[in-house]
Amino acid sequence: MPTYDYECLNCKRRFEIFHKISEKEEKVCPYCGERMRRLIGAGCGLIFKGSGFYI
Repeated sequence: MPTYDYECLNCKRRFEIFHKISEKEEKVCPYCGERMRRLIGAGCGLIFKGSGFYI
């Protein structure tokens, strides 16, 4: 399940929310009850160098 970043339109708090891709995007702030908007992230800045990768 993907993680989405949301920001409250009223109090400007930010949250990470896990939900299905098919689930509707409209979310409400748990603090003030106002609508939240989904933020678009910059993506991942991961770079692989070398011949092998180990964790």
